[in-house]
Amino acid sequence: MPKKYIVLFKTIGRKWFLFLIIIIIIVAIINPVAAIWMTGITLVLFLLSYVPRIFFKNRLHKFMNKFFKIEDELIARKLKKSLKIIQEDMFDLSQKQDKKKWLIVFLNKQYIFYHQETIQAFKDLYKKGYSEKEILDNLTNYKIGIRAEVKAIKDTLIKLKRISEREISVKEHYEKQRFN
Repeated sequence: MPKKYIVLFKTIGRKWFLFLIIIIIIVAIINPVAAIWMTGITLVLFLLSYVPRIFFKNRLHKFMNKFFKIEDELIARKLKKSLKIIQEDMFDLSQKQDKKKWLIVFLNKQYIFYHQETIQAFKDLYKKGYSEKEILDNLTNYKIGIRAEVKAIKDTLIKLKRISEREISVKEHYEKQRFN
């Protein structure tokens, strides 16, 4: 059974904001100037708590750009952060990727980051009329391993309107290869 003081600290940790408001109200009754100072200091400390988060997002993006493809679990292991934090940050980045050259895809309950070179190679193959299997075979150097990834990349690029129409259809590409 947990000790009583541990339970007390956990309760305070969960409800710190309510305790702070009660303390500020009590101090405001006794000394209004001190309450104003306490409120100001609290707001400054609260705003400063977001600074490490901003620096971490920049560090995360620089780290991901070192790889052609990297999954959220590997990022969490390498950066020694919880998977939940990494997934939240990757979700935020994926919501703002309309005009970015890289791509984040959600596939099989995990986020996968693809470097801009990978996406450019995919776009080139897609425009030439390659099928999903041929794209998969040509992108093995970029660590793409399954067809579902190719389909997810294609669907995401189409959804974001970042891929133009094919120059040659898949059928025309097959016929061209067959007669050459």
